[in-house]
Amino acid sequence: MVGEHETDDDPARVDRDVVWTFLSTGAYWHGSRTRAELEAQLDASRRQVGVYRRDTGEMVGFARAVTDDVTFGYLADVFVLPSARGAGLGKALVEAVLDGPGRVRWVLFTDDAHGLYNRYGFAAPGDTCLVRRPVTAPAAGVRSSGNAT
Repeated sequence: MVGEHETDDDPARVDRDVVWTFLSTGAYWHGSRTRAELEAQLDASRRQVGVYRRDTGEMVGFARAVTDDVTFGYLADVFVLPSARGAGLGKALVEAVLDGPGRVRWVLFTDDAHGLYNRYGFAAPGDTCLVRRPVTAPAAGVRSSGNAT
């Protein structure tokens, strides 16, 4: 618990409308996800943590993880609503997600809050990490190998 707030990892308690609204209107990393894609991501996420006001139960923050709980985990969609920022809730969310079984090597992609994540051992991977970006459909007349037909 953090002050007037509590974290909970019960996915049934997550207010998916709050997640959708924040990600689709206030998150630079949202990209072009549809609501259906977000729903599929939430359903496939092994861990979902919300932070809630104790007096009203309102969800004011969220984070999720895709993980095998043994060696790999991907931390994603971490946010605290603007009205609840500055109370340590981002820290509480990260701690709640990372506090699980196994010796998990966690990854995340973010353009901000590096100071927060550095506190939990996140660091630039250097040359040890390769990322495959989403593949788009090839242009007309181009085979998947990249050669023109």
